[in-house]
Amino acid sequence: MKKKVLITGGAGFLGSHLCDRFLAEGYHVIAMDNLLTGDISNIEHLMGNKDFEFHHHDVSKYVHVAGDLEYVLHFASPASPIDYLKMPIQTMKVGSLGTHNCLGLAKDKGARMLIASTSEVYGDPLVHPQKEDYWGNVNPVGPRGVYDEAKRFQEALTMAYHTYHGLETRIVRIFNTFGPRMRLDDGRVLPAFISQALRGEDLTAFGDGSQTRSFTYVDDLVEGIYRLLKSDYAGPVNIGNPDEITIKEFGEEIIKLTGSKSKIIYKDLPKDDPKQRKPDISLAKEVLDWEPKYTRGEGLKPTLEYFKEKVLK
Repeated sequence: MKKKVLITGGAGFLGSHLCDRFLAEGYHVIAMDNLLTGDISNIEHLMGNKDFEFHHHDVSKYVHVAGDLEYVLHFASPASPIDYLKMPIQTMKVGSLGTHNCLGLAKDKGARMLIASTSEVYGDPLVHPQKEDYWGNVNPVGPRGVYDEAKRFQEALTMAYHTYHGLETRIVRIFNTFGPRMRLDDGRVLPAFISQALRGEDLTAFGDGSQTRSFTYVDDLVEGIYRLLKSDYAGPVNIGNPDEITIKEFGEEIIKLTGSKSKIIYKDLPKDDPKQRKPDISLAKEVLDWEPKYTRGEGLKPTLEYFKEKVLK
């Protein structure tokens, strides 16, 4: 019998790529998703695979899987501002109740659990680059608080299960990630810029364009997550690409890459939007022997081809 892995949010951008990876590694994969922000088209190519099953379910209610289970990967959550601002209660519930249900399942099955945390736990950081021992600068009652605090609570609850129950847990702090299967309309800068450039529209940047982001290609992220899951390190680990770029520079890069005649226009920066984002990945290098292999340019090529099919069809 093949070992089983449960991936919540399995029809999402990251979850679907993880399904691919674990099937390739010889696991039986159970993807669970309520399709609130996930898309069944992300996993349609897996539906005929005897080692893959899909459960249309909301993990905030309960989680049940029959039989043995080796791993639980909790990736269910709205993850973009446009989603969690529209669905604040659901975002808090999947980060709290959903995490509690998944941890309970892992404890019952004797499974190892990995949670998808985020660089947003650092808020609008006062420390740069961001290292795992930085506690963050988060506004709990601001518009982004529903996502930031859901993830911070998720980390705290996971660590409580680790220390109190002795549960094998792993925490990955994910920085901006991109690649095929990203949603065009999720409000994040990369899909917005590429979609606008392909349509010949002006690129909409918020703030004056001086704020920074660091973009990780999805294959690098999946490799980092896989190594973390298999490691013996229980603390949070940053997985991201430290190649930092300003929003203005990134917009210019997308215009050049697409051959668009678009311009960059600037609008007011949303409240509590981070001014800087760059991971310190020293810990990942040390405990996982991991660092990104793909440059931003290398990752943008397949991403652009994916977006062309969606935007220009």
